[in-house]
Amino acid sequence: MGAMLLLGIGAARWRRPQDIHSLEEWGVGGRAFGNWTTWFLLGGSMYSAYTFVAVPALTYGVGAMGFFAVPFATITAPLSFIFTTRAWSVAHRHGYVTPSEFTAARFGSRGLGALVAVTGIVATMPYIAVQLSSLRAVLLEVGMPGEWPLLGAVAVVSLSTFRSGLRAPALLSIAKDVLLGWVVVAALLVVAMSGGWAGTFRKAGEHFAATPSPADGLLLGGSSGQAAYLSLVVGSALSIFAYPHALTTMLAAKDRATVQRNAAALPIYCAVLGLMAMLGFFALAQGVTPVGRDLNTVMPQLFHGLFPPWSAGIALAAFGIAALIPAAVMSIAAANAFTRSIYRAYLRPAATPAEEARVSRWTSLVVKLGAVGCILLLDPAFSVDLQLIGGVIILQTIPAGFIGLVTNWFHRLALIAGLAAGLGAGVALLYDIPRLGAGGTVVKAHFGGSMTTIEGFPVYAGIVALVLNLLVAVFGTLVLRLLRVRPGRDGTRPDDYDADADDPMVKRLEALLDGLPANQAGVHAASRGARHPR
Repeated sequence: MGAMLLLGIGAARWRRPQDIHSLEEWGVGGRAFGNWTTWFLLGGSMYSAYTFVAVPALTYGVGAMGFFAVPFATITAPLSFIFTTRAWSVAHRHGYVTPSEFTAARFGSRGLGALVAVTGIVATMPYIAVQLSSLRAVLLEVGMPGEWPLLGAVAVVSLSTFRSGLRAPALLSIAKDVLLGWVVVAALLVVAMSGGWAGTFRKAGEHFAATPSPADGLLLGGSSGQAAYLSLVVGSALSIFAYPHALTTMLAAKDRATVQRNAAALPIYCAVLGLMAMLGFFALAQGVTPVGRDLNTVMPQLFHGLFPPWSAGIALAAFGIAALIPAAVMSIAAANAFTRSIYRAYLRPAATPAEEARVSRWTSLVVKLGAVGCILLLDPAFSVDLQLIGGVIILQTIPAGFIGLVTNWFHRLALIAGLAAGLGAGVALLYDIPRLGAGGTVVKAHFGGSMTTIEGFPVYAGIVALVLNLLVAVFGTLVLRLLRVRPGRDGTRPDDYDADADDPMVKRLEALLDGLPANQAGVHAASRGARHPR
């Protein structure tokens, strides 16, 4: 882990441009990552400690319900292929680095863009907290309990991203995937040598049959369990690419084809996700017990107990890095949103590129500290619930950001009202969700999970809030149109959503990180500038 973090600090010199002190370079890597760098960065930020620690902990605790992560991850591939490609084109033509910038331009409302930015920042903090909770479990397993080791690890990764920006997690993601490749192969070998999957499912089934809870088991618990599962799948699939960091990784790609290839290859990671989810059952079958009540320690315990020491060390280092990389990308994306949609829009409209980069650097540190606060304040039963709580919040940007990539029919004032209504309803529902312990006793009165109850059926709170959001936005748009209230001016054009790298109007840098060597990139940029002078 120490060697990889040093690699992240040195990433600032990797294909170093003439000037890294701009938000284009620091925040989106010069918009010039090629196929392989984008692939590893996308996997590093989207398939993180959530995949390798939090999801197995959920299947260990509740069984089949934990597998909601597999279909929702599969659904994101076609959604990403369509919507992220359009987002890449319009962002590159206009120089956007955040979803909130696009929203402000699409609906002609700087205020709506600021609200989307704030929503994204707040939603990102619990998601970063998922990664840090998993990292804390790894540190606890190797004998480093308490909060100080966690804060030390956060400080080190903050130093690497503060210096290198998006280049640090991009370079670290390559090394991380090499380590995780070994972890997956080693896990398959250990399962095969321990009786295989048949014995695993038999023992896990016996365990769930002996528990008092009717909600766990190898199968979903009737219609109520299926309703909860379906709402989690749909809500998570819609929310995952609404997060600022998801778009940041794709905006760093050098052309549309790179975005499409990576979206098409996402199911490869989904297969690994399914395997890791089943390792939660394997841990049950092997009698692994968590440290204290922290189920995030299940996977570190499994590898520590069943693997040779050298192999367990590789696995735990991989888990630790898998937590730090997405935390870095998420904090960068949230910082970009603050800088472009709040600082530059309201505080310093004449901010220079160097000033933007400096503000983003310091804001990324504040976001990481906010994530640590989420761990200490929320403390749900499963760390996955931290991501789901963030999902309830980020889902409310779907009408303005996600649907906005297809149509600008909504009125900006109706979108603001819908966003406010959705956020209010979502937070109110989350506040009223208790965390239940053994025998149905209330362990925590508020913010104990993300599942509410509608007519006796458990439903993901984010879906309920999003439905209210859409109703308000649709009804409000119709009323405002009848009243002839002028909509905002759309700052984009239809052909913006199909622009590619060879479009002379695209605003991008030419120091290609996955293509031309640095010396040739400068020649290529000069020749391109001669062909398409601005």
